[in-house]
Amino acid sequence: MAEIQGGGGGGHGKHDKKRAKKQSTRVDMTPMVDLAFLLLTFFVLTSTFSKPKVLRMIFPEKLNKNEKQAEVKDGLTLILSADNKVFYYRGSTAKLAREKKDLDVTDFSKNGLRKMLTEYNYSLLSKLTDIQKRMDKLPEADTASRNKLEREAKDAQKASREVIIVKNDEGASYRNMIDLLDEFMITQIAKFVVADEEPDKVEKDLIKKQKGK
Repeated sequence: MAEIQGGGGGGHGKHDKKRAKKQSTRVDMTPMVDLAFLLLTFFVLTSTFSKPKVLRMIFPEKLNKNEKQAEVKDGLTLILSADNKVFYYRGSTAKLAREKKDLDVTDFSKNGLRKMLTEYNYSLLSKLTDIQKRMDKLPEADTASRNKLEREAKDAQKASREVIIVKNDEGASYRNMIDLLDEFMITQIAKFVVADEEPDKVEKDLIKKQKGK
């Protein structure tokens, strides 16, 4: 942005004193603004924006009316209920109906749900703990060995056969679900599914029976 300094009109007499030429004190900021926009554009294009952290939720696919829900033979079923109670059993509902046993029940205390999940997932937890100890002994610069151990941990999680199915009755709350997912992360539960349907008749009858005691 050029500036033009205009001189005064008319001639000067020979006896006129010479006056010092006044310099403009205005600073042209146009190049600075251009540079700022170039730098801003550069950092926006080269920066990596942080992704929002979300909880991993797995929902089963919707079944057609003519399709039958696959039966769980050896999985662990958790049923969230009122008063922060968690009813659970292992195996299918058919086995549950045959044996006519009460559901096990726990709560969200450290010695309740967390202890039960730790015992249930003991095999995978032992492997992951061993891998972590080996990784702690590696130097920070040994990225190859660290990547190898990370792949080993992921393979162990994929190979885990422990599956948990989560259901909710009418007394469960959103907080119960969030607390449950936190416990899954703490106890390294690798595979779980949040069922899209409410507890079936066998489960409801057993819960109602135990609440009535």
